[in-house]
Amino acid sequence: MPNITYIHPDGSREVLDVPVGTSVMRAAILNSVDGIVAECGGEMMCATCHVYVEEAQMPLTPPQSDDEKAMLEFTASERKPNSRLSCQLAVTPEMDGLVVYLPESQV
Repeated sequence: MPNITYIHPDGSREVLDVPVGTSVMRAAILNSVDGIVAECGGEMMCATCHVYVEEAQMPLTPPQSDDEKAMLEFTASERKPNSRLSCQLAVTPEMDGLVVYLPESQV
């Protein structure tokens, strides 16, 4: 299983083994990772699963849809070039070692 690292604003880390096909958001929720709210349950309607992908690893992630780009306008924390909605990041074998940073706030 691919390894995904979640880095909290205080620098602490949680590393999870995530089954292929599971979203970065769903893995966080199932493992009680603090900092992912996911109010809409992964339906891309709330922007409360916002993460920052390690910039060098952005090519490992799928392209953003127009809907994701639009929803990122509603994040509680600053939107950056490496901002993604973790509900839209379905884990692939190539994502092994992916690092995502959790923002200060989701709501």
